[in-house]
Amino acid sequence: QVQLVESGGGSVQPGGSLRLSCVASGFTFTSYAMTWHRLAPGKEREPVAVISRTGSVTNYADSVKGRFTISRDDTKNTVYLQMNNLKPEDTALYYCSGPDGSKGQGTQVTVSS
Repeated sequence: QVQLVESGGGSVQPGGSLRLSCVASGFTFTSYAMTWHRLAPGKEREPVAVISRTGSVTNYADSVKGRFTISRDDTKNTVYLQMNNLKPEDTALYYCSGPDGSKGQGTQVTVSS
């Protein structure tokens, strides 16, 4: 059974940083690209960053380019999202997705002064 568990969210001031983690189980982690999404109230779900199964290719939403970095540690079945220079518009529920549309419960990020 696929399981994805996110952590690392919290409340920060504008300009702050957070690192999100997503621990995966129930599937062969190295066989799949992984994606971080976010969902803010009143907005459409937005794919934020994706990393290929080998980690050699990454892509970002224009809104986070240059501020967010996605990475993966295959020894820990974990994908990370390093978020720097956070802005109030980054406030959202962040979750990762894996094979067959599986996703976790998410971790809340709130950016406010």
